[in-house]
Amino acid sequence: MRLMRPAQLAGLALAFLVVGLLVSMIVQRYGLPVPLLPLAAVFSMLAIALLTFLLGWRVHRWKTAKVKKQLDPILAARTLILAQAGAYAGTVLFGWHLGILLEQLQFLQYSSSVDHVIMAGGGVVMLVVGLIVERFCRIPPEDDGGADGGKDKGTEGEYA
Repeated sequence: MRLMRPAQLAGLALAFLVVGLLVSMIVQRYGLPVPLLPLAAVFSMLAIALLTFLLGWRVHRWKTAKVKKQLDPILAARTLILAQAGAYAGTVLFGWHLGILLEQLQFLQYSSSVDHVIMAGGGVVMLVVGLIVERFCRIPPEDDGGADGGKDKGTEGEYA
């Protein structure tokens, strides 16, 4: 698997910012409610971020331990996938709610703007935790050639 690229995540956030802005403009033109997650979703987002971090911490502890115990490779792979999915979901939620926030600020609707700031902040938390845990799952490349018969893996290393 490849590392997530910050430029790719920034592009995704920008794309959803534009989509959120346009959708918000269209639904307000027709008098419909603006589509946003309820504030209770922040608790779910934080619970997912906490779970991701705790699972990632287990992999990090294994990686930095002097005496290596057996690490379940399926757990490590699932932790990496959860971290990357959380980072992508956080990026999408951040961009979407920031786009809606920008559109709401044109009409000076500060009361509903707080909800958008909180949701965008939850997206940032998911994004940051996902990137940190992805780094936790990274193993530096081995110098001795290892069990792969001396194949050149490059300098990227691999995941736990």
